Amino acid sequence: QVQLLESGGGLVQAGDSLRISCAASGMPFAKYTMAWFRQIPGKEREFLAGISWGDGSSYVSDSVKGRFTISRDNPKNTVYLQMNSLKPEDTAIYYCAARSTSLIYARSSDYNYWGQGTQVTVSS
Repeated sequence: QVQLLESGGGLVQAGDSLRISCAASGMPFAKYTMAWFRQIPGKEREFLAGISWGDGSSYVSDSVKGRFTISRDNPKNTVYLQMNSLKPEDTAIYYCAARSTSLIYARSSDYNYWGQGTQVTVSS
């Protein structure tokens, strides 16, 4: 079955950079659009970035544009989220998601598969 496994989260200081990864298995990764979301307890899951399988195009939410970058390595079945200039308000659980489509969707309900999440904590 499809599995998504995030890794790379942790505790960092404000201003630091961090790259988190999501390794996929059980699916033709190169045919899936991948996305990153985050969630703070008590709040809705927030879309951060998505990357298409079709033409490799990506979209980053305005809320993190200029600081976060999404990329994918199809031979490694892995999608990455590079996060720079981290702020305490970036503290959240970060999830990757997948959907068998060439389009990038920003709603969590549009994604079929989810990882278990990785905690990112940014101290001030």
